[in-house]
Amino acid sequence: MSVDIKVPTLGESVTEATIARWLKKPGDAVRVDEPLVELETDKVSLEVPSPVAGVLKAVSAEEGSDVEVGAVIGSIDEGAEAPAGSAAVDAPAEKAEAPGADEPADEPADRAPAKAGDGTGAGRPAQAGQGGIGPAARKLAE
Repeated sequence: MSVDIKVPTLGESVTEATIARWLKKPGDAVRVDEPLVELETDKVSLEVPSPVAGVLKAVSAEEGSDVEVGAVIGSIDEGAEAPAGSAAVDAPAEKAEAPGADEPADEPADRAPAKAGDGTGAGRPAQAGQGGIGPAARKLAE
């Protein structure tokens, strides 16, 4: 059975978002609540989780396209098995511990977390690969 991936409600006054990037591609196995796609609005960046376990069947909105709240942006074959060579739906995690978990709890002063207001950008949401620029600033710059 095919299940639609829809743009969720993003906020009271937000009616559309931009597809920032797909985290999965058609044919990839997905688990329930596994992030599928990153959406950006003027106010927020968020990941849309998979509503079901199965295989990502199709993507109907490409990266960079604007989509309305409630729009169908892809579909998942619920309960389908991934083709050979792709990640299995129920594959166990390779390593349960986070990288560096065996390091001592006390970090050296040069690795201590930055404090808000110290000019390092601490306190802002991280935007992977975007230099810490938020969606509204990036859109303005473009």
